[in-house]
Amino acid sequence: MIAASVRSWSAWSPGLDDSSAWRDWSTDPRELASGGRPDASFLPAMLRRRCGSLARIMLTTAFDCVDADEIAEVNTVFASRHGNINESIELLDRLAEEKPLSPTKFSHTVHNAQAGLFSIAAQNRLPSSSLAAQEDTFACGYLEALTLLERYPDRKVLLVIADVPPAPTFAAMIEEPAGSYGLALLLGVADGEDSLEFGISAASDPGESRAPVWPDAIEFLRWYLCGEPALALGQGRCSWHWKRSGATGT
Repeated sequence: MIAASVRSWSAWSPGLDDSSAWRDWSTDPRELASGGRPDASFLPAMLRRRCGSLARIMLTTAFDCVDADEIAEVNTVFASRHGNINESIELLDRLAEEKPLSPTKFSHTVHNAQAGLFSIAAQNRLPSSSLAAQEDTFACGYLEALTLLERYPDRKVLLVIADVPPAPTFAAMIEEPAGSYGLALLLGVADGEDSLEFGISAASDPGESRAPVWPDAIEFLRWYLCGEPALALGQGRCSWHWKRSGATGT
């Protein structure tokens, strides 16, 4: 098991835009809404105009999670299962119709676009990873953050994960909740009783998958806020486990 501490967190979904709302949600959880996006008014107007819905969600949760005097001094991991797939679909449709493409939109369809926009907004030049891992994207993002924490123990790691519902072109091919959401976790080295232990095991039945009601990142947040002793996630070959330091539950 690998241990780390959550130093702070921030989350966003339509209608759930502050910690009080999320704490209320954690005691009476429900499916997430799909529409809307944060206004991201803290960003300079020129940069904000370049941000699509996913970027606004990621940057809003990131900046809400870290103090202004620290945001340029953290390593970062940006994780998204789908990234800017909707913008890519739009560009491909325009190609099929032989219409001109927007260079700006094209540049923002790469998977590390949000990391790049964050580095500009936060003036952060420290190591950063961007990843996608299908249904295990949150767990793999968390693991990636732990590797950065292991390599740079004196520097906190900001993990940001977000997704918006895929366009109908692909939505029917994916079994997952349709809500828009973002979660940012500021992780530090294990700190006594507040530590979370993390481990990986083979799934007990790789052929069996649950039908999630909300994304894994949001299930993690619900678990973290409710104070339950242990959490297991995973729909495929791996099972991902979190346990509070000193907890005996599985």
